[in-house]
Amino acid sequence: MTPATNAPAAAGTPTPLPPSEPGSLHALVLQSLDDDQAQEIVSIPLEGKSSIADHMVIASGRSTRQVAAMAQKLAERIKQGGFGHVRIEGLPAADWVLIDAGDIVVHLFRPEVRSFYNLERMWAFGDSGAA
Repeated sequence: MTPATNAPAAAGTPTPLPPSEPGSLHALVLQSLDDDQAQEIVSIPLEGKSSIADHMVIASGRSTRQVAAMAQKLAERIKQGGFGHVRIEGLPAADWVLIDAGDIVVHLFRPEVRSFYNLERMWAFGDSGAA
């Protein structure tokens, strides 16, 4: 598995992810993205920050075709893993695809789009140690 990271601890310094519980939805998402050669996988714990999900996972694909394929395969693997159906938004253009899997929200981007929106910075407000 390629190294995935939590939200950056300091400007551009990723920290290693804590291990996911084997068999968990979070572990399945991270493994699926790794298997599909997603780039720069980041997982941000949302407990205490938001009630929308327990984790937000952000990753990049090299092209719209790869982003779309990763999203479709992830949705399929989640369903096969017994975690139910997911909602997918943004597939036709595949610049930014959102996958709502309940406890996990996954954002898949093309690199240019990811750097423009910079979700990691927006959601890492409590992790930097700054007041």
